[in-house]
Amino acid sequence: MEIRHSTHPSQLAAFDTPALRAHYLVEDLFAPGEVRTVYTHHDRVVLGGAAPTPDRPLTLTPAPELRAEFFCQRRELAVLAVRGAGAVLVDGVEHRLGHGDCLYVGRGAVDVRFHAGGEDTRFYLFSTPAHGDHRTAVARYAEAAVDRLGDPSTANVREIRKYVHLNGIRSSQLVLGVTTLADGSVWNTMPPHTHDRRTECYLYFDLPDDHRVMHLLGEPDATRNLVVRNEQAVISPSWSVHSGAGTHAYSFVWAMAGENQEYTDMDPVDITELR
Repeated sequence: MEIRHSTHPSQLAAFDTPALRAHYLVEDLFAPGEVRTVYTHHDRVVLGGAAPTPDRPLTLTPAPELRAEFFCQRRELAVLAVRGAGAVLVDGVEHRLGHGDCLYVGRGAVDVRFHAGGEDTRFYLFSTPAHGDHRTAVARYAEAAVDRLGDPSTANVREIRKYVHLNGIRSSQLVLGVTTLADGSVWNTMPPHTHDRRTECYLYFDLPDDHRVMHLLGEPDATRNLVVRNEQAVISPSWSVHSGAGTHAYSFVWAMAGENQEYTDMDPVDITELR
């Protein structure tokens, strides 16, 4: 488990590109036959990637840093199939996931295992501390309610699917969904916003390998950028905007943890205020 410490906005002025990437970009979450995890002290989120192979299922075990007997002893977990299909076994119960499907695993689940559905299966993991028990449940990409936002004239036509939220799968503090850009659209979360009550992380996926997303971060009047490739994640502190533009249409998992679960709890930033 890699550890990332919290940062203050005043630190960004001193960060060069390698420092920005080291603090906020998670570059190598997925490796065949491995579970990889990153712990950020921003709201104590754990990001992870599980890439089981047909001959090697994987078990989610707690890193020593968690001081836990099993991963979900004090945590809840969301698992999203970002490439291929497969199955997740939770205490012996099989949950099959297709591309874009999400599984929520509640606090107290002891045995979590990942099985490949083919030669190239990748599961994205997002975990937060939990103060209550909620049932394990699956949300299907094809069945989720869809909000359609944006306009072709501003190149930000997108579909937003909410999986774990107040009116969907219930959790202690985890909120998660998927946004998919329409062909010809490149901007996500523009106009941008901040929310000082929670941390948000993005995992970009379904982006061709020879394309990139230019992700904006930082305070609205002092933005910086990261160049992000397919299946990389960005950690956005509560004081930071989180927006981006791609050289090709793409999808991303947005996931949050913090003081509340109100999806609309955000502080809008007018485009003219960006610097």
